[in-house]
Amino acid sequence: MSTIEAGVRGGAIAVLLLLALFGWRDARQDVAARYGVLFMLCGAAYLIESAPEVVFVQPGWVIPLRLLSIAAPAVFQLWASATFDDSFRPSWVAWLPTAAMLALAGWAMEAHLWFPWRVVQSAALLLVAVGVWQVLGGREGDLIEGRRRFRLVLAIGAGLSIAAFTVLAAVTSPQIRAYGSIASTGIVLALAVVSATLRLGVRPQPELASRPAGTAAAPLDPLAGAAVALDREERALLDRLQHLMGEERIYREEGLGIAALAGRLGLPEYRLRRLINQRLGHRNFTSFVNGYRLAETIAALSDASQAQVPILTIALDAGFQSLGPFNRAFKAQTGVTPSDFRRDRLERTAPRAAE
Repeated sequence: MSTIEAGVRGGAIAVLLLLALFGWRDARQDVAARYGVLFMLCGAAYLIESAPEVVFVQPGWVIPLRLLSIAAPAVFQLWASATFDDSFRPSWVAWLPTAAMLALAGWAMEAHLWFPWRVVQSAALLLVAVGVWQVLGGREGDLIEGRRRFRLVLAIGAGLSIAAFTVLAAVTSPQIRAYGSIASTGIVLALAVVSATLRLGVRPQPELASRPAGTAAAPLDPLAGAAVALDREERALLDRLQHLMGEERIYREEGLGIAALAGRLGLPEYRLRRLINQRLGHRNFTSFVNGYRLAETIAALSDASQAQVPILTIALDAGFQSLGPFNRAFKAQTGVTPSDFRRDRLERTAPRAAE
């Protein structure tokens, strides 16, 4: 290993460990920071265990580092979910891909044959693809501009880099692997510096942080989070938005997206995102629209005159595309299932009707 590569590798390790330290500090308030710490440690482990001197010698102490390095794709997918999915909640199920990667890695290291390693590399590419798909898939409805940029600048770069490193590990040419080792080290350092700039250089904006575990869902009133101090133009825009959503009920329209709503208001998409995020307090477009849909379904399920209307019909009329997403959104909002909610509300209103 050349002096330059050693310096770059050491610098990248130092930056990653620094980021892990600051992530540990924020772990209590930020769910994503917990997984970010592990992701940074995976990166540092990769830089240590992939060093030419370590690869050829393979001392016993490198085994846990190699396991941590191989688990990086699964940890990346978990970190991406926690960072960009506002509905993410920690659970043991979310750790299954990481456990599977560790099991595959142990098998490959024990067998020391090409086939187990190809299985590990294929699983790694699959997990990275899932992580990148999650990051890109939610970008359209993300109302936080800083987080939208963060998706592309860092998360996509990290995902594609892990994929490239995985492919490099399958290359047998010593010369290609030597050049690839230098290039991969430089890429990790660049990503670490970008992450450090976002995280430490100009303290990240609160909008970049994920919602802590246990935080209450958005209020039932879709406009309950509106700021008090509004200028005339913003007030007019909010009134038009309220008319479209509350009076015309365009939230019932199939496939309603941020672009369609911005077109109805005659606004650029970025201005509508900023209005809904900064003035109404919503972090993603789906939660904003679902606030109106849930308000309508809650009113319908509380209405005794609609007691015989199927719950599915009520959900579809309100704009939900299927029963599954409706049930999940309803329970996240109210804490109970739609059927239990209806039963409880109708039991409360029955004695009053009898009187």
